[in-house]
Amino acid sequence: MRKMDSGKRKAVSKKIKENLLYLREELGVDKSFDVIQIDTFYAEREMALYLVDGFVKDDILHYLMKLLADLTKEQLEEHTLEKLLKTYIPYVEVESTDDLNQVVNSVLAGPTALVVDGVDKVILIDARTYPVRGPQEPDIERVVRGSRDGFVETLVFNTALTRRRIRDRTLRMEYLQVGRRSKTDIVVCYIEDIADPDYVARIKESITKIDTDGLPMAEKTVEEFIEGRHWNPYPMVRYTERPDTAASHLYEGHVCIIVDGSPSVLITPTTFWHHMQHAEEYRNKPLVGAYLRWVRFIAVWASVFMLPLWYLFAVQPNLLPDAISYIGPNDSGKVPLFLQFLIVEIGIDVLRMAAIHTPSALATALGLVAALMIGQVAVEVGLLTNEVMLYLAIAAIGTFATPSYEMSLANRIFRIGLLTITALFQTSGFIVGVFFWILALSRMKSFGVPYLWPFIPFNPRALRDVLFRSPIPLKNRRPKILHPQDPDR
Repeated sequence: MRKMDSGKRKAVSKKIKENLLYLREELGVDKSFDVIQIDTFYAEREMALYLVDGFVKDDILHYLMKLLADLTKEQLEEHTLEKLLKTYIPYVEVESTDDLNQVVNSVLAGPTALVVDGVDKVILIDARTYPVRGPQEPDIERVVRGSRDGFVETLVFNTALTRRRIRDRTLRMEYLQVGRRSKTDIVVCYIEDIADPDYVARIKESITKIDTDGLPMAEKTVEEFIEGRHWNPYPMVRYTERPDTAASHLYEGHVCIIVDGSPSVLITPTTFWHHMQHAEEYRNKPLVGAYLRWVRFIAVWASVFMLPLWYLFAVQPNLLPDAISYIGPNDSGKVPLFLQFLIVEIGIDVLRMAAIHTPSALATALGLVAALMIGQVAVEVGLLTNEVMLYLAIAAIGTFATPSYEMSLANRIFRIGLLTITALFQTSGFIVGVFFWILALSRMKSFGVPYLWPFIPFNPRALRDVLFRSPIPLKNRRPKILHPQDPDR
């Protein structure tokens, strides 16, 4: 097996035969049908074009080849490279390089390489195009009223959607490449006049230190490398597929990481409360937005605490006042309550996985089968009780009401853990479990930012903005925890 030498520099020779032999071998022209070498003869000179079929706009390439065919020998006798770059190749993105390994990497990324006999540089023409879907509204971040565009899998499209909303002259899109073999394109996006420069430098340093063959899971692989807490279920970054959401965080001083091949953009740093926000709250009047936020908070807290708390009251009914003693189970069933909860928790996850892999035409039928047949029959045969089904349904609704999918999964893991420790130690287990949960969250930091800020450490003004949706004219204050360069505007 031939060793990779993409990190070494290979100088371009003036003899075209040497260049063609090297490029043909490195690009695997004879082994891959989609890597194309076009040998041409323009202006009485040998030339060659290297490209990947499907990455090049055929009409543009045909137009350039037609222009080159009209050149004469006298036109290219002197200053050949300069004339080609500045006069005879009328395209926007044209550059040259004297490194053949860079040529190989560029061709595999999409641009076309033009090799000219007698010239010790190769011309790179970025006339590429990628298969791309339309910028449709993301499925998990829908709004009733607002923009319907969303990020796609093409990096350039995503940066354009961001710039469309931020026409700031200090908006920076810094390009990086990660992956020894994949050479995945990554853009670090931030507003230079707002974002903390030390934090931006730390993010870029973390990305450049990534040492791996490739990024098969795109932005998720990047998160695992730069975040590092592999056993922590809670997300330290926020994912979004909405350009307006990314833009609003950039205005606050956050840094966004855009990875080619993924429609999800990473927002860093984030706190626990960032994962509880949704664009719908800001698409309504402040009072309505505050109401929606509180309803969402209640749903999330119900998804976390309702099951362990109800189980505690069910096994220790003496904790319930007489006025609400009816919430306990009328019939505990033949299966222990704790085991019933585990069965339904696993069943909901199985149903969710089945829904993902079920064709859309059959998804409704799957839901009816699960709800009417499995649930009802399980209650009738005594496997489950009605109360367990009711409170699991409420917890599931709260889970689906959580804006962040990653946060909802982490809360589900904690809910099962809290339910288990409550089943083992009853009241003391519930209290200790909640205490250590809050303690663990308060000790977490997202790239140096406390995860529970502004609750811990306490900041009353920032906490007010978390609990209540402030009017937009009054919200021109950037979070000081991000150390913005202009905190008041």
